[in-house]
Amino acid sequence: MTTMTTYNFNPGPSPLPKEVLDHVQKNMFNFEQSGMGLMELSHRSALYEQVHNQTISDLKDILRVPDDFSILLLQGGASLQFSMIALNFLGDDQKAAYVMTGSWSEKAKKEADFYGETYVLATTKENQYKSIPDVPLQDIQNNTAYLHFTSNNTIFGTQIRSFPDADVPVIVDMSSDILSKPVDWNTVDLAYAGAQKNAGMSGVTVVIIRNSLLEKASDKVSPSLSYKQHAKSNSLYNTPPTAAIYMTGLVCDWIKQNGAIEGMTERASHKAGLLYDEIDGSDGFYTGHAETEARSFMNVTFNLPTEELEKKFLAQAKEKGFVGLNGHRSVGGCRASIYNAVPVSHVEALVSFMKAFRSDNQ
Repeated sequence: MTTMTTYNFNPGPSPLPKEVLDHVQKNMFNFEQSGMGLMELSHRSALYEQVHNQTISDLKDILRVPDDFSILLLQGGASLQFSMIALNFLGDDQKAAYVMTGSWSEKAKKEADFYGETYVLATTKENQYKSIPDVPLQDIQNNTAYLHFTSNNTIFGTQIRSFPDADVPVIVDMSSDILSKPVDWNTVDLAYAGAQKNAGMSGVTVVIIRNSLLEKASDKVSPSLSYKQHAKSNSLYNTPPTAAIYMTGLVCDWIKQNGAIEGMTERASHKAGLLYDEIDGSDGFYTGHAETEARSFMNVTFNLPTEELEKKFLAQAKEKGFVGLNGHRSVGGCRASIYNAVPVSHVEALVSFMKAFRSDNQ
């Protein structure tokens, strides 16, 4: 019996590299011939400690993180960071500035509102977040504790290419494009990312923080929510998500074997280019949501001429094995999430389907 290929374009959790899954099947459940699965090991054991520290080392190596930064492996998803950032850095007499580029930046600000004063420095909400706003650094208010960005916007399909050299700490949610392109650490003071899109499986959140900013974190935060405490404990203050961290380490190995960060950047550009070329060359049959200069290399969002055609497109795509192409309910349309582990061949298959569907329905 022939098994139909599944093409996973889910926005997250997203595909893991086949090589990683194959390795896990062979090694995770009898780790290093210990007779125990990786998830059964004590997080204080020498076997797990090696996994933990090597994962941190590999993240530092791939992203070229300077020595004056600390890397933390935390729980609670990137959403918990919305609150932790404010708890640790937003003082009673301070404000936090947010650049609004989509739903996740809205949620980040909303959670920070519970702990202090925030304001919107720039937004493109008025044009349905189709573009990235210019950031007026001259309008940063006095006593601003930090400036927050979301680097890639999964729902609207936009991406920030670089961050301004601000006079206040710059904090960036990189959940959906970490490990896909280099980071200029001269312009970023804290980056955080849920792992389940480009860095592994759900359960672990990577936080990379400049030590000079870490020193300024509040001492009036409970230990479990304190960056200082987690840094002091090497992210072992409580039991970490050991299996998820192991998976992140394996993904790091895969990235190193596939051209490191430069390889991921080239891979992302190539896959996105295939899709955008079809959209742009379709004579308006497919229409991209994001403005051209703001397009994401991770999430390609597009519409068809009518809602009826979109439903037909999605139904036929599902029959062909394409998974996760529905646009977010807040914007509709279609979305192909093409994170690092999505094979080029799967994107090529999607483009072929798009061409055939256009030919049959134009």
